Amino acid sequence: MSAIWVEEEVVSQDKVLKIERETHKLEKRLCREVGKAIVDYNMIEEGDKVMVCVSGGKDSYALLDILLKLRARAPIHFDIVAVNLDQKQPGFPEDVLPTYLKALGVPFHIEEQDTYSIVKRVIPEGKTTCGLCSRLRRGILYRVADELGATKVALGHHRDDMLQTFFLNMFFAAKLKSMPPKLVSDDGRHVVIRPLAYVAEKDLVRWAQHREFPIIPCTLCGSQENLQRQQVGEMLREWEKKHPGRIENMFGALQSIVPSHLLDGTSFDFKGLKATGVPDPEGDKAFDTPEFPAAASSLRIVQL
Repeated sequence: MSAIWVEEEVVSQDKVLKIERETHKLEKRLCREVGKAIVDYNMIEEGDKVMVCVSGGKDSYALLDILLKLRARAPIHFDIVAVNLDQKQPGFPEDVLPTYLKALGVPFHIEEQDTYSIVKRVIPEGKTTCGLCSRLRRGILYRVADELGATKVALGHHRDDMLQTFFLNMFFAAKLKSMPPKLVSDDGRHVVIRPLAYVAEKDLVRWAQHREFPIIPCTLCGSQENLQRQQVGEMLREWEKKHPGRIENMFGALQSIVPSHLLDGTSFDFKGLKATGVPDPEGDKAFDTPEFPAAASSLRIVQL
């Protein structure tokens, strides 16, 4: 009997060690990917004051968590202030974020604005609220950034968000457009950054579980069913399940644009294109069949 108990204890300890190793690898990967995105796009510079927008969801919690880890060993100095917009949603637990941020020891600001009532009054029942909600939220956060003296506004959008936005624009807006990792706001006064640009959502899910973030669900967008974004997300997850690596390839394509091989005359001068007699290794091999890796199975069309 005693031998059985000893064996079970050893197995349990091995499992604990394996979990610890996997968690350590996950933390290193998250820090590496966020750090690479920051360097690749020069997101954070010496003396910056980065306003991290914390909604209470897993992504923004992880963004703040990882930025704090990176700041501790960064070769430059920058400050972080966490900002939450309390939109006065019914049942919103007002104490959760202040309690968490105080325990974390990070400077923070809670902005209270009743955008929930505006959205519910303006948007008919059953219609998508995301558009108006995001516009109201964006304007308020830009104002807060001014008041706090923030030089960068950091949002928690990740790699999967960017791919979903790309397909949404292609399917429903007839544009090849995604979420950029860094942009200047419409008024030209704010630089918005997305340090999670290289991070997969599945890794953020695991990190949130490990860190036990006090998640606050959104009763506006989170309660809407059959959103186009949700449908596209399901399509991408199905692709990744059946064709591992496809998500990485698609995201890589967003970083490797060839304007001369698309159809946008504003991005490439097709009208002025003439033969020069000079060989171009990147030129179009018009009579060659494109070579692609063999697919594991036929492409499934998912109807949206």
